Amino acid sequence: MMSVFKRELKSYFGTPLAYVFLAIFLGCSAYFMFRGDFFLQGEASLRVFFSNIPALFAVYAPLMAMRLWSEERRTGTIEMLLTLPITTSQAVLGKFFAAWLFMGISLLLTLPVVFTLEFLGDPEYGPIFTGYLGAFLMGGSYLAISTFFSTLTKSQVIAFVLSLVVCGGLLMVGDPAFLKIAGFLPESVNRLLASLSFTTQFDVMERGMVELRNILFMVTMTVGFLVASTVMLEDRKAA
Repeated sequence: MMSVFKRELKSYFGTPLAYVFLAIFLGCSAYFMFRGDFFLQGEASLRVFFSNIPALFAVYAPLMAMRLWSEERRTGTIEMLLTLPITTSQAVLGKFFAAWLFMGISLLLTLPVVFTLEFLGDPEYGPIFTGYLGAFLMGGSYLAISTFFSTLTKSQVIAFVLSLVVCGGLLMVGDPAFLKIAGFLPESVNRLLASLSFTTQFDVMERGMVELRNILFMVTMTVGFLVASTVMLEDRKAA
């Protein structure tokens, strides 16, 4: 697994495209953070930043993961990779953890914003910590979803679009505007849809609370889609 992890991590830091994605992510993060009256409102919190992270990651994760397996299939190197003396699950995990680490580094590069809060007052570091933790876990779930769709096609564009639709869908079903539109549905269905949304799960952690069900939701989504990715690749290997 480590050989795949190192190879994939090197590909991230060795290609200009990865730095373009990183620059876009940091630029969008800064825009969402400072587009309002951030310094004028005198509020020492990252509420505005965290409220936009789910939507930002729903795009950033598919961009990062679209090439993970699609590129291997397009170039034909997937057969060579699957014949290495490692299991398919180890190959999947190696690629996933490399992408997750790169996403974690992207998130860490936004930490200087935290220090600006000291100029605005006395920030509450509890919600900041849980917000970053929730963002990291949510990013892992988005990456796992995007990894799965990357195993289905040779086209990075198709992998990106499919991942974006699913990640965006799992984000929108918990949005109050969507639930209002879906008001004709039974209340039990609306509650189920809201519980399946990353918006609902992340909002709790953004407010400074850590509940086991929120963590389990994100971990389950991550593990589930990584297992699905492994199954898809095993089927291809056996074919």
